[in-house]
Amino acid sequence: MIDYKYDTQLLIEGKGLDEDEIYDYIAENFQGDSLLAIGDDDIIKLHYHTNEPWKVLEYCASLGEIFDIVIEDMSRQAKGLKG
Repeated sequence: MIDYKYDTQLLIEGKGLDEDEIYDYIAENFQGDSLLAIGDDDIIKLHYHTNEPWKVLEYCASLGEIFDIVIEDMSRQAKGLKG
C-alpha cells in the first residue's frame, strides 16, 4: 500500500526564491514524503509525494510561475497501469 499516491513534480520560476523556505513550508503544511526543493533565487525544482497535489500546486503558484508540471498516480504505476 502506498501512503502518498501522487508523485508531484514541477518548476517554479520567480524572483528571490529560497529553496529552504519552500522546503520548510511544504514539510510543515502538507502531508507527504520524499520532498526535494532544489534551485536558486530564480528557479526551483520541486518533487513531492502527496495525496493532495492541488494544494502544493496552489502554494507554488503563489511564489511565481509554475511549469513542467507532472503528477503521476504511483498506485497505478505499482499495478503496471498507464496514466
